[in-house]
Amino acid sequence: MTIHQLSVFVENKSGTLLQVLELLKEANIQLIASTISDTVEYGIYRIICSEPMRAYDTLKQAGISANLSDVFAIMLDNQPGRAADAIRSFSEAGIGISYLYSFLLSGKGILVFRTDNTEKTRQVILEKGLDFIEEKRLLEMA
Repeated sequence: MTIHQLSVFVENKSGTLLQVLELLKEANIQLIASTISDTVEYGIYRIICSEPMRAYDTLKQAGISANLSDVFAIMLDNQPGRAADAIRSFSEAGIGISYLYSFLLSGKGILVFRTDNTEKTRQVILEKGLDFIEEKRLLEMA
């Protein structure tokens, strides 16, 4: 019910993001979605990609600090308000969203997010019939 997300810690200085992207390019790893959040000293570059385990190994071998984590991904119709409807389901269940980002893929909206209660999130997804995406399906859509 989850997908792998790569979180890469990059210093806020010229060239560090490029280094990560060049390594993934050389390894022929396709980016599906990514986002950066930053602090004064570093950024967290979150990546959904074609081969997260190999991407993780590639970056670690190059001495770049990275983590793999499981995040939820749900697919929504590409219509206004669908993200609000989905997030309402979690909010009403008392589940906090730690972070979220979204993108369009094959004409569908994809929400990628992490919550403060993994098991309860799984229950809500199943109870509400939300269209969750597992890694294999996501890769087939890309």
